[in-house]
Amino acid sequence: MGKKILITDPERCTGCRLCEIVCSVKHDGVSNPALARIHVVKWDNEGFYLPMRCQQCREAPCLAVCPKGAIRRDEALDCVRIDYERCIGCKLCVQACPFGAMGWDAERGRVFKCDLCEGDPQCVRFCDMKAVDYVEADRLSCVRMRQAGEQYSALMRRYGRG
Repeated sequence: MGKKILITDPERCTGCRLCEIVCSVKHDGVSNPALARIHVVKWDNEGFYLPMRCQQCREAPCLAVCPKGAIRRDEALDCVRIDYERCIGCKLCVQACPFGAMGWDAERGRVFKCDLCEGDPQCVRFCDMKAVDYVEADRLSCVRMRQAGEQYSALMRRYGRG
């Protein structure tokens, strides 16, 4: 099996935020969206919802700024992980993340981010709309091409050409 990546599709997201609840329960045992590793950014007036999560950056800024080497790439899952034995809670990684994907748990005094649930992302399991999915990296281009084809087809039908 090849590498997999977590993808989101804002056109499918309904803004229900179930992904946030499932994530916080999985990782912290409580229903608290503030502790979730995924967050749905909402523009209610436009009806647009964007699930945001760690992008598992190849050149991860959070990894680069960590003074203790507590953030490293897990090659098996192809994700960026936190080693809590080394983390000193300086929050430089929180500041460095351009996507706002690093969180801070004030109660525990530690940072947190998506760890892909050890290869079985719970947000994916519970998203009925498939706004969040975990797909083979080499399949992503096929998925994107299919989506583009569906959009093109819908436009053609809309304008009576299909």
